[in-house]
Amino acid sequence: MVTATFATFQVKDYELHQYETAKWVSTVIQGETQKEAMCQGFWKLFHYIQGKNEKEMKIDMTVPVTCLIKSGCADFKISFFMPFEHQDSPPQPTNSDVFIKGRKAAAVFVHKHGHELLNKTTFHFYQVLWWICLPEKYADEAEVLARTLRNRGQPFHEDFFYTAGYDSPFKLFNRHNEVWYFKR
Repeated sequence: MVTATFATFQVKDYELHQYETAKWVSTVIQGETQKEAMCQGFWKLFHYIQGKNEKEMKIDMTVPVTCLIKSGCADFKISFFMPFEHQDSPPQPTNSDVFIKGRKAAAVFVHKHGHELLNKTTFHFYQVLWWICLPEKYADEAEVLARTLRNRGQPFHEDFFYTAGYDSPFKLFNRHNEVWYFKR
């Protein structure tokens, strides 16, 4: 899998990543729960990389898969990083719900966590089919990072955060998940 590149600065309780300007393929899911939005969004984007684009081109899967979460908003933007070889001229989506958009270079506070897709007593097959961990775990981890940043006097955009998942949906344990807050 192709990974978005960044420079990393390690701090005791979090990392600071410096991301370069890059294009991402995205979709916005409205009015659903976060879990349902992530599932629907993932599949729309997966179809795009499987050839549902103007060039009918298959594109390598990339990581992280991100989800933008805004305070008080029921819209979720799910995104895949566009591979380096397609940054200059990505194939345009054929689904009107899918779009290509650039993200400007940014400094991002990152908190890594490894929550599992399921626990030892609960197995729901549909949980294996979406990419990232349980949404409520992300909210908990985002609050941990926000509290840490406030305590350390770090300025950040508090009205939104991103979730980021790096693992295959078939990896059930020891997962690499993150929450991101953008530095002000």
